[in-house]
Amino acid sequence: MQTDNNVKEMVKEKYSEIAKQSKTENETSCCGAGCGCATVDYAVMAENYATLEGYFADADLGLGCGLPTEYANIKKGDTVVDLGSGAGNDAFVARHLTGEDGRVIGIDMTDTMIELARNNAAKLKLQNVEFRLGDIENIPLGNNKADVVVSNCVLNLVPDKRKVFSEIYRILKPSGRFTISDIVLEGQLPEAIVKEAEMYAGCVSGAVQKSTYLDFITDNGFKNVVINKEKQIIIPDEILRKYLDEKQLAEFKNSGLGIFSITVSAEKPKDCGCGPTCCN
Repeated sequence: MQTDNNVKEMVKEKYSEIAKQSKTENETSCCGAGCGCATVDYAVMAENYATLEGYFADADLGLGCGLPTEYANIKKGDTVVDLGSGAGNDAFVARHLTGEDGRVIGIDMTDTMIELARNNAAKLKLQNVEFRLGDIENIPLGNNKADVVVSNCVLNLVPDKRKVFSEIYRILKPSGRFTISDIVLEGQLPEAIVKEAEMYAGCVSGAVQKSTYLDFITDNGFKNVVINKEKQIIIPDEILRKYLDEKQLAEFKNSGLGIFSITVSAEKPKDCGCGPTCCN
């Protein structure tokens, strides 16, 4: 059985490799380096950033499963924190929205990604975007610092998701908000395809049930939880047929069960009390 530390080291290693690849290489290998399914020549989760203001192609590694900044209500002058910032894709879009008076802080636990993001920020000559090495289960930021937190397809890779939401609550200012795109499950996948499906849909071995994910949010004190967007991750039939016969395939496709990407937002209450994770 893998420990949390084992999982983190595996993720670090995988994303260090991904940082060295192009967007095209990552998309055609379905979940980045080492997945061994490059014969399927399209991405199932990535959203198109190209039309967004602030988009910088060098920072787009094709690793997201949504467009969290689209729903984050980022305003001029806001302080935005991007958890699992990678090469800086969402951070640079957020920077366009905050303007010169705002601030964007990207957090990532992979040295190679931090270096890549900092190089991209230097190319853009941005003075109010920074990238910090850190674990999002223990965010390297003080209490009540962020107006907005965004994250894109990262929490599914983190062992202690409840702790991450606790940390998001801690760093947000009262009335602050988050918008996160992530991967969740609805129902139990057929045992025959669990391993392959998880590998194909972004290496989502850490994804949890949608209801559990939403409980993590409300249990940490967030209010006004809204699912802005939801879509099913469609696993190609050529993969499913390796594990299911035609009857099983039809039953699975008609069941409504499977892997989903969601974009969810919530707010920290204005009057949040003075508990150890809130207003101290």
